[in-house]
Amino acid sequence: MPVLPGAEPFRHEGGEVGVLLCHGFTGSPQSLRPWADHLAERGLTVSLPLLPGHGTRWQDMQLTGWQDWYAEVDRALCELLERCTQVFVFGLSMGGALALRLAAKHGDAVSGLVLVNPGNKVHGVAARALPVVRHFVPSTKGIASDIALEGSQEVGYDRVPLHAAHSLRTFFRIVDGELPQVTQPLMVLHSPQDHVVPPADSARILSRVSSTDVEEILLEQSYHVATLDHDAERIFEESYSFIGRLAPSLGKKGSTTGG
Repeated sequence: MPVLPGAEPFRHEGGEVGVLLCHGFTGSPQSLRPWADHLAERGLTVSLPLLPGHGTRWQDMQLTGWQDWYAEVDRALCELLERCTQVFVFGLSMGGALALRLAAKHGDAVSGLVLVNPGNKVHGVAARALPVVRHFVPSTKGIASDIALEGSQEVGYDRVPLHAAHSLRTFFRIVDGELPQVTQPLMVLHSPQDHVVPPADSARILSRVSSTDVEEILLEQSYHVATLDHDAERIFEESYSFIGRLAPSLGKKGSTTGG
């Protein structure tokens, strides 16, 4: 099955500091590509993988689960760790949960986390019915393109596959239990107006991690896919400053070279 235009994975060979970017549930690398480009242009080594079952058609996602999505970002992280002296992990939505699990599992190998509207729970009455309903109803309406900026579109599925949603619910529970193992410096940027993930998810994450170096930033002008929204540039700049503070080898702006 061909990958949707714009949903292709992205890789950039830069300097000794690496960043892994994790996209969201039913989304694609397209939602994070401007962020990845921003970092690549500043000399960082960047990896933005396409998660299994994503970026083609929603039916393909029915055959995948959280173990597949996590295995892909884990593989990408290990590649960066072999190549770089320091590696940071950034994530949007479910990508935030993937980032948190990587941090919990890999410890000091992950130098820091930047999360944008991270997911922590599948909300609503329907979530409790998922274990049964998914066997009778294959999909429900999509969650892509929750963006305030007019004309900005996310490349993602227009349907949510319910087998995959059930797996996501399980994954969120696992990650929630692992949050106290997260000790790395952490920046959480979240939108008060988010129609996919409520602010309560960010609050829950912030209350349960063991990180002591924590920064919380509100994205007042954006909805869920804030990386393609009004606050995108702010996210890019804040995250680059975050890396600069924690990665001495990054040096001054422009001192590293990228291809």
